[in-house]
Amino acid sequence: MTEFAVTLDLDGVTGKAGLMDRCARALSLPDWFGRNWDALADSLGDHTVWPEGAVERGLLVVVRNWQPYAKARPDEWEIAVGVFGDAVDATPELSVVLALGGSGR
Repeated sequence: MTEFAVTLDLDGVTGKAGLMDRCARALSLPDWFGRNWDALADSLGDHTVWPEGAVERGLLVVVRNWQPYAKARPDEWEIAVGVFGDAVDATPELSVVLALGGSGR
């Protein structure tokens, strides 16, 4: 069975607040999502807040247009990558991939 795919498009994101808003929208996180690194880590590993259909199939998060954000806020991006990586390590049903391309913008 194919994983349930979600696109996390970071086009135009310039800071942590924008990243958290995009994560909340892409992952359909509940209104009480705390919009901080710990809350993101918790949500990525918590099947109860995953989009419908992802629990049975596994969740694939495809991060697109991340390069401008990574370049503009390298310290934040390093934390984000750590959060994604730790969540994947702790949650076998979760995959996060960075889409290549689009870096010439």
